[in-house]
Amino acid sequence: MKGWFITGTDTGVGKTFVTVGLLRYLNARGVMAAGMKPLASGCERTPDGRLRNEDALLIRDASALELPYELVNPFPFEPPVAPHIAAARAGVVIDMETILERFNMIAGQADCVIVEGVGGWEVPVGEDAGMPDLAAALGLPVILVVGLRLGCINHALLTAQATRARGLQLAGWVANRVETSVDEEQAVIEAIANRIGAPMLGNIHHNQQEFSRAFTLQL
Repeated sequence: MKGWFITGTDTGVGKTFVTVGLLRYLNARGVMAAGMKPLASGCERTPDGRLRNEDALLIRDASALELPYELVNPFPFEPPVAPHIAAARAGVVIDMETILERFNMIAGQADCVIVEGVGGWEVPVGEDAGMPDLAAALGLPVILVVGLRLGCINHALLTAQATRARGLQLAGWVANRVETSVDEEQAVIEAIANRIGAPMLGNIHHNQQEFSRAFTLQL
């Protein structure tokens, strides 16, 4: 089974943009790729009372398969807070087995599954688990989205270190300009590239509409 787990140096650094771009890239090359966002906060209620997350809908729409929303996002939460806090408010237990079950249902129909995490690498999933546990349970190599801004070198290198400390493969990283400008931008990118020990898979410009740079992933 092929696939990747998309994480980021923080929330709001472009994980969904990269997930959708990777899905489109793979599907355009004949790989039946599907996406999943197991946890999502900040969901909105539909007229019939169902919770829907904008990022999860984008991922579902970019997938090669027509998947029920509940497979793509089994744990949607309304409050825009960390998922373990939102789950506690809602009286919901985030069950890793449910996530793995839904993942396997998608994997049984696809050539490749791209799973987007939530927030940064160490965001809790529940009382005793976090994003690293989810990535490890899925058995997927990790792609790190780095939001280029002040402090990102530290965040990128610490996340890479924490990923490898869990015995997981860092397949590569993506530079994403989340701000209109970054001081010494090229020097920042080079500092990360020279130290992170993984290939840079993409270089996204600020407000870029489509992630068209070819991914250098071995399928």
